[in-house]
Amino acid sequence: MTDIAIVDYGMGNLRSVCKALEHVAPTVSIQVTNDPAVVSKAARIVVPGQGAMPRCMHELDQRGLRAVVLEAAASKPFLGICIGLQMLFEQSEEGNIKGLGVLPGKVLHFPASAMIATDGQKLKVPHMGWNQVHQTIDHPLWNGIVDDSRFYFVHSYYVETTNPELIAASSSYPFPFTCAVAKHNIFAVQFHPEKSHDAGLKLLSNFTKWTPTSFLDTNI
Repeated sequence: MTDIAIVDYGMGNLRSVCKALEHVAPTVSIQVTNDPAVVSKAARIVVPGQGAMPRCMHELDQRGLRAVVLEAAASKPFLGICIGLQMLFEQSEEGNIKGLGVLPGKVLHFPASAMIATDGQKLKVPHMGWNQVHQTIDHPLWNGIVDDSRFYFVHSYYVETTNPELIAASSSYPFPFTCAVAKHNIFAVQFHPEKSHDAGLKLLSNFTKWTPTSFLDTNI
């Protein structure tokens, strides 16, 4: 059985994610796969993603992966990265498309009217580069990572949840936005840990060891 399946639906930065996981967990069986059977049997799941949300959802369905991703989100340690975070929510402004509906909330585009820095300069979208991540809950995936560490972002959309208890971290561009969420066996981030040097590698290492028994609060 594969220890960690990285779900390949044609849209993720799969090689970088795989190499980073192999680096932090050299004795763990890691497989990049688009085979629903392999995903279903894996002990842990990573869903990366980059590109346009409508195409991501289309490719997920075309490859028969929707059901096993939903199953994994309900039953085993699950790490979502970038669009792997966004697809967990109910609706996205990008293409006005429905997500998987695992978490309550929506995916919004950075509004042009708000993209003004404190010095008056206009900020670019997509938000691209290093930014501080402020941890808002104590979670095993933050173990050994100093609060307000910098992680690497590339995105034009961000999630807005209707349940603030889900928020695991926030960042600012230029206003605060949710950049990590946690629920039960799910941890998902907007930034790219595989591109975030020591802090990102530590988060991935924590994921390979995480047993989410302490996060089975059915009230969340």
